Amino acid sequence: MPEERIQKVLANAGVASRRASEALVAAGRVRVDGRTASIGQRVDPAAAVIEVDGVPVGVGVGRTYVALHKPAGVTSTTRDRHAETTVLDLIPTAFVPDGTRLYPVGRLDLDSEGLLFLTNDGEWAERVLHPRFGVQREYAVGVGVELTPEQQKAIAAGIRLEEGVARLAAPLRPASAGETRHLAETLDPSPDAALVWYRAVLTQGWKRQLRRMFAALGVPIVRLARVRIGSVWLGDLPSGRARALKEPEIRALAEGQAVPRTTSSAAGKRRGSKSSGAKRPRPKSAGSKAPGPKPRPAKGPRIATP
Repeated sequence: MPEERIQKVLANAGVASRRASEALVAAGRVRVDGRTASIGQRVDPAAAVIEVDGVPVGVGVGRTYVALHKPAGVTSTTRDRHAETTVLDLIPTAFVPDGTRLYPVGRLDLDSEGLLFLTNDGEWAERVLHPRFGVQREYAVGVGVELTPEQQKAIAAGIRLEEGVARLAAPLRPASAGETRHLAETLDPSPDAALVWYRAVLTQGWKRQLRRMFAALGVPIVRLARVRIGSVWLGDLPSGRARALKEPEIRALAEGQAVPRTTSSAAGKRRGSKSSGAKRPRPKSAGSKAPGPKPRPAKGPRIATP
């Protein structure tokens, strides 16, 4: 095989993305034929003995793509001597072929839960993670009180944090009753029925960005669950369970395809909640008027009862 840069070899072997592989090399954690590797070093992956933290790297192993519903309290890192459980402990051995090293595609905070991918395909992980590809991440945000119109306007305008002004990739919206009920069926423990739920979308997020944005408004987040990455939804996957990603899902994430309209997450909308499209005019009955108050002009998102 032709020689390639060590970081590309590591990425192709599924160790991590190229950027993360460079960090491994820079930290002195990679050895080639018994010697510490250097960034940009060219190696023949078929002939060289490559090790990361003393563990040989398999070249040419099959690609694996797994979706996990990470519970709160489980760390997203693969190595943490202080953690009782990591995400790797939740992946069934049937999803991990011999010689395969899976790595999380991004992270979820220790106290956050929801959809997380694991793979040994570094190039694919880079396409999912890097902001230039614009892959959306949607979160269900559970708070103790309804946001005021002023707080909603502040979120829409952006919240100033230490790194700069934090903004959402789409307008914050209240979760529908169907979405909230569907999510509650997958979470463990079940969420407090009194929580008010919103949906927030990011394409690039700083550390604990949503929690810090809401905290700046004086509204701490009680439960935070990621329900979508790109076109893949958490769906019915229970907390702590994993499934293999399907080929169309893998391909759609790599190609950055748009979110499909028909999803399990949107079930509440199909069952009768308000849609974003234009309303059909209601036919008038002869000689009578429909009872009820006149519709109020929209001044901001209305809160659906969880």
